[in-house]
Amino acid sequence: MQIKKSEFLISSATIGQCPKTEGHEYAFIGRSNVGKSSLINMLTGRRSLAKTSSTPGKTILINHFVINDEWYLVDLPGYGYAKRGKAEQAKFQTMISTYILQRRQMDNLFLLIDCRHEPQKVDMQFIEWLGENNVPFSIVFTKADKLSKAKLTVSIDNYLKVLAEQWEELPPYFVTSAETGQGKEEILSYIESINKGL
Repeated sequence: MQIKKSEFLISSATIGQCPKTEGHEYAFIGRSNVGKSSLINMLTGRRSLAKTSSTPGKTILINHFVINDEWYLVDLPGYGYAKRGKAEQAKFQTMISTYILQRRQMDNLFLLIDCRHEPQKVDMQFIEWLGENNVPFSIVFTKADKLSKAKLTVSIDNYLKVLAEQWEELPPYFVTSAETGQGKEEILSYIESINKGL
């Protein structure tokens, strides 16, 4: 699949404000600073479609983008940003969980994980919650260009081993780099296969 057209549609603070669309919808989420905006820009071929920042926690709303006038890409706020106050964290948690559990248009949640880190408790708890709620999701390992090929393999194998302790069947996963474009074709092909009902 080629993305020939991508446009910002709307930012929403609650699921009730999200657009009443009928097309397929794919949401992207991860801990703050995992490279979400960079990945979205890489997938769409637009350098600044999603706003990137060196400051964590910049995405504070549910951002919808319409792709090829056919389907929707959704940028969700990052979770686990410690510098937010407890009340603000609770607000974001409600916003995210309500969207994930109630947005019937969402076909798949792409969960971004920085491949350079050991499995983090906050990510593992989130993955467990997705499983408990039967949410269709895939894992996207980001920043693959930051590790050597050997270290990347070890890191991802380690993550999959930890996941295998809880999951009989592992979720689909992709290895990506916003810098080199690695993983772009695989993710877009995966989205296309869902769009076509394959």
